[in-house]
Amino acid sequence: MIFHNALDIAEIVRQLLEEGWEIDPEDLAHISPYLTEHINRFGEYSTHELGIQPDAYDPKLDVDFTPLREQDLTAAGLGQDA
Repeated sequence: MIFHNALDIAEIVRQLLEEGWEIDPEDLAHISPYLTEHINRFGEYSTHELGIQPDAYDPKLDVDFTPLREQDLTAAGLGQDA
C-alpha cells in the first residue's frame, strides 16, 4: 500500500507540473505515503478479478530537490560554508 500511495503522489505531482503549478520541494518533504486511515489492513484485497493492467512505473519526477539537499548538508555542518 505504501508503494501504491507513493506512485499516486508522484502521479499527482506530475499532473500538477503539467498544469503549470510550481512545486516546492519543501512541501513535498511533508507528504507521507504512509497514511493508513483509509486502509482496511485486515480486509480482503482481491484485485486480480478487475483485469486492470497498471501503467509502467516512471521513476523520474521532475522536481529539483537540490535546495533541500543543500539545506540538509548545511544543517549537518557539511555545506560549502563549513
